[in-house]
Amino acid sequence: MEGCEGCGKTTQSELLKKYLEEKGLKVVLTREPGGSIVAEQVRNILLNPKFDVAPYCELMLYEASRVQHLQDIIKPNLKKGYVVICDRFTDSTLAYQGYARGIDKEIIRKLNKIATEGLVPDLTIYLDINPNVGIKKAKTVNKGKLTGGDRIERESLKFHNKVRKGFLELAKKYPERIKKIKTNPIIEKTQIEINKEIDKFFKKKKIYV
Repeated sequence: MEGCEGCGKTTQSELLKKYLEEKGLKVVLTREPGGSIVAEQVRNILLNPKFDVAPYCELMLYEASRVQHLQDIIKPNLKKGYVVICDRFTDSTLAYQGYARGIDKEIIRKLNKIATEGLVPDLTIYLDINPNVGIKKAKTVNKGKLTGGDRIERESLKFHNKVRKGFLELAKKYPERIKKIKTNPIIEKTQIEINKEIDKFFKKKKIYV
């Protein structure tokens, strides 16, 4: 599950987990950065607004977190036959560190491949939202109270527009894997569109009818 800040990834990931479990599948929901004990500690560094993290340091921390996450959570659960839903993965690194930070995308692709041992998601749902709307949603927590947001959320609107451009280009480049869904203010309407793509995929794979 991919997307810009405030697109509703976390909510939709949780709804998708429930939907697939109702279909009789075993499901694990995880996230990046983080997902495992060690990787969550790296997450605390990456998202802490008190830290000024250099772009290449940021990239390496994301990849290091991913290595641990893969070993601790993703690979073991795939081997056990679970469906793994991940809130962000390698496309986010390309969008944020590549398109928005300006780091050489080929370097990022190579590091992604090393960190994941070549593992690529079978299906990626990209939730598209206008950053003007998304950032306001992402920074609003605690019953509507507006906060400063985490380190990434505090980046400029220009930065977040570049992130969105990156995701849109990736979706265009990999249409078979990345399915773009326009985020609807009504959560249930977005969920319906996601479930349509999920059903197509699982029926094609003959995992359920």
